[in-house]
Amino acid sequence: MVELTHFYQTFQPTHYDVYLDIDRAAKTITGKTTITGSAQTSAIAIHQKDLAVATVQADGQAVPFTIDAAAEAIRIELAKVGQTTLTIEYTAPLTDSMMGIYPSYYEVAGVKKQIIGTQFETTAARQAFPCVDEPEAKATFDLAIKFDEHPGETILANMPENRVADGVHYFDTTVRMSTYLVAFAFGELQSKITTTKSGVKVGVFGTKAHQANELDFALDIAKRSIEFYEDFYQTPYPLPHSWQLALPDFSAGAMENWGLVTYREAYLLLDPDNTALDTKQRVATVIAHELAHQWFGDLVTMKWWDDLWLNESFANMMEYVATDALEPDWHIWESFQTSEAAAALQRDATDGVQSVHVQVEDPAEIDALFDSAIVYAKGARMLVMARALVGDDALRAGLKNYFAAHQFGNATGADLWAALGTAAQLDVGAIMNSWLEQPGYPVVTAAAVDGQLTLTQQQFFVGAGEEIGRQWQIPLNSNYAAAPAIFKDKTVTLGNYTELRAANGKPFRLNVGNESHFIVKYDQTLLADILANVTDLTAIDQLQLLQDLRLLAESGQISYATVVPLLPRFANSHSKVVNEALYQVAGNLKKFVVPNSAEEKSLQAFFDQLSAEQMARLGWVAQANESNDDQLTRPYVLNAALYAENKTAIVAAHELFTANRDHLVALPAAVRVFVLTNEVKHFGSAELFTELLQAYRRSADASYKADICAALTSTPDAALIAQLIKKFEDATTIKPQDLRAWFRGVLANHDGQQAAWDWIRNEWGWLEATVGGDMEFTTYITVIAGIFRTPARLAEFKAFFEPKINTPGLTREITMDIKVIASRVDLIAQEQAAVNTAVAEVIK
Repeated sequence: MVELTHFYQTFQPTHYDVYLDIDRAAKTITGKTTITGSAQTSAIAIHQKDLAVATVQADGQAVPFTIDAAAEAIRIELAKVGQTTLTIEYTAPLTDSMMGIYPSYYEVAGVKKQIIGTQFETTAARQAFPCVDEPEAKATFDLAIKFDEHPGETILANMPENRVADGVHYFDTTVRMSTYLVAFAFGELQSKITTTKSGVKVGVFGTKAHQANELDFALDIAKRSIEFYEDFYQTPYPLPHSWQLALPDFSAGAMENWGLVTYREAYLLLDPDNTALDTKQRVATVIAHELAHQWFGDLVTMKWWDDLWLNESFANMMEYVATDALEPDWHIWESFQTSEAAAALQRDATDGVQSVHVQVEDPAEIDALFDSAIVYAKGARMLVMARALVGDDALRAGLKNYFAAHQFGNATGADLWAALGTAAQLDVGAIMNSWLEQPGYPVVTAAAVDGQLTLTQQQFFVGAGEEIGRQWQIPLNSNYAAAPAIFKDKTVTLGNYTELRAANGKPFRLNVGNESHFIVKYDQTLLADILANVTDLTAIDQLQLLQDLRLLAESGQISYATVVPLLPRFANSHSKVVNEALYQVAGNLKKFVVPNSAEEKSLQAFFDQLSAEQMARLGWVAQANESNDDQLTRPYVLNAALYAENKTAIVAAHELFTANRDHLVALPAAVRVFVLTNEVKHFGSAELFTELLQAYRRSADASYKADICAALTSTPDAALIAQLIKKFEDATTIKPQDLRAWFRGVLANHDGQQAAWDWIRNEWGWLEATVGGDMEFTTYITVIAGIFRTPARLAEFKAFFEPKINTPGLTREITMDIKVIASRVDLIAQEQAAVNTAVAEVIK
């Protein structure tokens, strides 16, 4: 392996003049970059990737240089150390990799168009211009950009444009910032712009393939988010503007470039008249996440990628803090519980998972750090714990001091803990480091042992796991005062259970509110007490009970068969989070049945039983003045009824389809996916298939396109599945950014699984060449591991992926996913008969 040294140790830049001449027709970039900085040694290294470097000068004189492709470096020999000005001329290709500088493709009225955008995180700025491409190497930037411009085009960058001369667009000097946050874009754009109370210009930009009103929702959320953060952080937004740009081709969900945030269209633009509430919530939290980064990540940046969690975990928590303040009626923290908390608990239970803080050097391994369930979701849970410990006043005071101390510079996790700890007068670092540095999390067993209420902590695993005695400092959040606030030891005895129960007058519980990152295993006595009083629990506490039982069953610590008869108790809840947890457990039962078997018929009858009353209550179409919970619960109920093959539901969906036959996009967005999927499954034809695929190609509505994807990939027709797979490599139909959803849809379809699995094995080389530089690439492996469940599929998975196990960036994912599938196969072998018996019993 190449020895990797931080280039900042040899050369420390202070300012860049970056000139780029971009020719879209020829797909070439001609560049000249001048870097002022301090050479620490005479032999220095500057990052580059795929640049054809023509000349290198130092202080106006040509100097010797070599290209070290393996280290992505220009190695330069200087005559002296100290202050130096480097000038590097080069050319580079404009690629279609969605990294570096790249085109996005779209159509307006059948005419093909493109806009140019950038994506530099983590290490792709070096594909655009030579630089010290490391977070610590902060500098100021002057951008000058020329392109094959035609009338009606707009160009955007981190800072305002200050002049145009000879076709060159010049922008104001940036503040001191990291290379991965530099951004610009140009093309035919529409926009809406407003101004915050403090005078910051806020704009939303998109292509003209969209209706103008699709920009309105994002503009409102962006403006109010910046105003909220200025108040919450007690630190002004440090730039003149904040542009939000929707790119038609974008590998990530969104990117926090300072002053020019870029988004996948699905996460910025929406139809205000026909968008489901959960989609609005998702768009709002994505915008709030990226704008949280403008301070936390951009103003103060992690020193190195091992502290990536500093950026992402914090922004992930703050997106909920901000959205809750902006739209309190949404109760957005409930979504945190069903999305972030659930994802973190599932992923973090597999032996071999990364810790939140990870040592990393290789660029390929840096991209592999972006494990959304750990660095984003678990890290956010960790910070929610910290927030609960210190309180909001200390959190805000600590953050204000943190920003003041490190603004325009870099920081580490220890710096954050120190700032929060000083404000709260608490050793926050000592508590949080057990969560930051260790992978996994504990299960706390609560049991009456010889009459004594006893707590024990031990690492929790789904599947095989090596017990090495890890311990955590656990905020217990108990409803009994006898329990310690922080549980540090292996075991603690709280006292006589009977006396404690009598004194407290309610069942003993831990992790009330589900804010700490652990699960609870109650013994039979304690669990029976909780279940007898289950109606007294809040919706979050009911969700937590179902979540913990599901995880314990997944791990084999309890039998799934004992959970099955509990589910009907929750079936008529009006809470969205309870229904989401209920149907997650019920959905997991599908792995124990063979498709089209007698056992599946019983499971479908169980789903019918669970959903019948809610189906009758809610119906297919939203009613006037119904609650947010009802709007968000309806999709779970409809999905269950359709899985149950409920004839009334199937007919109702078909009638909705027929009534909207000539304008399917106008179907209510919250139920559209179920109507389309039902039609393809039960009333499908080659003609409908072709019509929907053409609608997918023509539409710019990301929500509608996602619904069509889900519907088409559910077809039982082998010939249509084969047609679909032929489109996987046709970027004019399925963009590479959207391919994973199509692949997953076919793979999860029993009738399409073999074809999808054959495709990815045969076309792995094409897939790697197309999206291999993308931080989402490993999730193709994760998707497969989430679906496979038989010994034969496990053997095939190992045969295909084990030879790739040493590929940089893939090692951890392949190793973990073999365990994920193996544990599922073992669980099915152990539990299948008992679960199917339990289902048969409950539907009698």
